[in-house]
Amino acid sequence: MDLTMKEYGQNGQLVIYLKGEIDAYTVPKLKERLLLLVNHPEFKRIVVDFQSVEYIDSTGIGTFVAAMKACKQSGTVLAVQNLSPRVERLFRITGLYERMVPHKGETE
Repeated sequence: MDLTMKEYGQNGQLVIYLKGEIDAYTVPKLKERLLLLVNHPEFKRIVVDFQSVEYIDSTGIGTFVAAMKACKQSGTVLAVQNLSPRVERLFRITGLYERMVPHKGETE
């Protein structure tokens, strides 16, 4: 299956809506786009919406680890939202959940 990405940005925030599967086949396109956006001076906060993501494998998790490292260097905040229970479990196991899911009081 493919992965499609739609982006909407305003006021320094960009939301990326993903649809499909994040796996070894689709990761190169996602990783290239994420790393480009993380370093874009216009966006200080990037939110990735997983509502229509059906599957993510270890290569997908690795992509978000790389994006988090790039965010640390660029000063960009990277967050995720609308995780399915399966995807949320992977994010919790890897420790990404605590770093990437907005906490109460933070805006999505």
